[in-house]
Amino acid sequence: MSNRAGSFLWNLRQFSAFSPTSRTVRPNPLGFCRPEIVYSNWSPRNHPSNDFAGKTQSPIRYLFQDASVFKPGDDVFQTKGISPATALRVNRFLCPRRLSFDSKQSPVPEDGLKKVHFDHEASDEDVLTRETKPTPVNFRKLSQGNSLSDVLDAFANAPSFPSSNYFSAMWTIAKRMSDDQRRFEKQLMFSHPAFTQLCEHMMREAKIMFCDHLLFSLYAIVRLGITQNTLLVQTLLRVVQERINECDEKCLSVLSIILEAMEPCKNVDVLRSGLRILVDQQIWKIERVFTLQAVMKSIGKDAPISLKKKLEMKALRELHRFSVLNSQRMFEVLAAMDHRSDVLLDECSKMVIGNINGCPLKILINILQSCRDLRYRNLYLFKGIADYVATTFDVWKLRQVLFVLILFENLAFRHTDLMDLFMKKVVNERGFLNMKSTVSILHVYASLNHLHGGPAREFLDAMGAALTGYLHHISSENLLNAVCSFCLMNHFPLAPINQLLQKDIIDELLMSDKKERNVYKLHILAACLKLDDVPCHKAVDLVLPSLPPAPLYPNAKVAEVLSSLLGEGYFLENVQLPHNHHLDFEIRMDSNRSEVLPLSDANVVTSATDIQRVAVLCVPRSAYCLDLTHPRGFLAMKLRHLKAMGFHVILVNNWEMEKLEMKEAVTFLKSQIYSTENPPTADVNFQSTC
Repeated sequence: MSNRAGSFLWNLRQFSAFSPTSRTVRPNPLGFCRPEIVYSNWSPRNHPSNDFAGKTQSPIRYLFQDASVFKPGDDVFQTKGISPATALRVNRFLCPRRLSFDSKQSPVPEDGLKKVHFDHEASDEDVLTRETKPTPVNFRKLSQGNSLSDVLDAFANAPSFPSSNYFSAMWTIAKRMSDDQRRFEKQLMFSHPAFTQLCEHMMREAKIMFCDHLLFSLYAIVRLGITQNTLLVQTLLRVVQERINECDEKCLSVLSIILEAMEPCKNVDVLRSGLRILVDQQIWKIERVFTLQAVMKSIGKDAPISLKKKLEMKALRELHRFSVLNSQRMFEVLAAMDHRSDVLLDECSKMVIGNINGCPLKILINILQSCRDLRYRNLYLFKGIADYVATTFDVWKLRQVLFVLILFENLAFRHTDLMDLFMKKVVNERGFLNMKSTVSILHVYASLNHLHGGPAREFLDAMGAALTGYLHHISSENLLNAVCSFCLMNHFPLAPINQLLQKDIIDELLMSDKKERNVYKLHILAACLKLDDVPCHKAVDLVLPSLPPAPLYPNAKVAEVLSSLLGEGYFLENVQLPHNHHLDFEIRMDSNRSEVLPLSDANVVTSATDIQRVAVLCVPRSAYCLDLTHPRGFLAMKLRHLKAMGFHVILVNNWEMEKLEMKEAVTFLKSQIYSTENPPTADVNFQSTC
């Protein structure tokens, strides 16, 4: 028994002296660990130098407590508790992060230990090469292959530590493939017999490999399309949670990108919470702008506002180091964290427009999408993007330009040159118009009220013909949206309207989940058919459900100004007209608009030609395009209808009225009420077309 103990102690000293990268430890029935030393992947990174020889050894650690164990033929991942007696005393440099498990385990024979114990003359190389080691395969060599199966074959022939090299190599190869080839290679990867074994190795080594290797392998696994709810991914997420404090700046960047690519789940949410705490502690130590933006993008929209403010301040500090790419990316980053910083966005907008030449349209579309999500309005930025797209119009496909126009419509921005170019292109290339694009184009041009210029009539005819061609398979809601857009533009194609007015179509719209919206648009159609001069269509009485009353917005300042200017009893407030039109105020004047009539006298007048009804509309910013001078589609239609009902319209901009003093406001309204000039109805089409 003494010989056995002496052999064990001598072998343990050899273990501390050579410190191999990968070794297998199997507890024997007596409770001792007898290490079998196998060099599976020798690396200077993991080899202790002589500088560590004299350092104090760390206390005993339970290196293999709750070690991961896989039963052959069983897919269930289990842990097996190992007695504290199995712990090894190792040098601090040989922390558990440097250890791994080999797939093949075979105990060292008893006679081998005895031979080592009695033959102290034996060389170290003889001890370390008792088992033939496989030839190590590095990441660079693995990634030079052309197939994911080649990497798995290399693993099956000679598995080596760490397993992260194999996953990273497979993702590197997959990035070079086309979409179809990547999809086919992934199917082969999942069906490869060594894939399951590689996943098992990855889970076994997760707690002991370097933190950056762990994160890079998790990133590769996610990008390779391995399902998020698998045991492999969830196990790695749990291990990353345990080791998050080991993350340096590079690891923070990788972890942020991983969280951005993953769907919410319990482990992802916990990991994101841990990332927020870690970022809050290390935010001022981040040096790279890319890492800062990756972290900002991944912390989530529900992050504490204090953390968002800190990240904003850090970004402002680093603003002088921003490259053009950083400035372009900042829009998407702020949108991802749902935090609008006007100062930061204004500076980035200047750099984007200053370096816009040669910028891919995809980046500009991402910027516009982020501006929409952030509700950020920058006329200088939008005009610069629109000028660039108009200048390079022939370079882009029509569907790309249409996507830009849709985003501009969401932002209430109207660029006349770009929209004129697109109209001409649609007229000349009508084959581009499919059903979806037709409905989208009609919505954009109707919403922005863009129908001036020579090609407007040809454009409307082309759109009407395109819509007529799709009537046999268009949905009822798409048909309603398209016809409503035509109504806003004061154009009435017969075939689409006749089909929409069929009883079965109306009933389907009224039974839809979007009934309220459909009823509102049907009321618009009914009002346009009655109030607009439609020479080619007979008025149809639609029996529609009544609309809920429109919310009343207080206009106390305008009411006070009118009371001061005209006196009580000379104007009406919140007037409801037929066809669901609402007036904020109504004034009745003589036919020359030189005198305001009291309401009692106006009611006595029998001839409508003796009085002029004046409508005062208090208009919000949203009723105009971004330049605040051009009315949008619904306001333009309302102005057209009020004129048809005999009103003279005065537009009062709410935001401008709030800035005026009482005396200035009285002067402004007086000049508008008694003016003989026509109201500002820029680019409102008053002539109906069929």
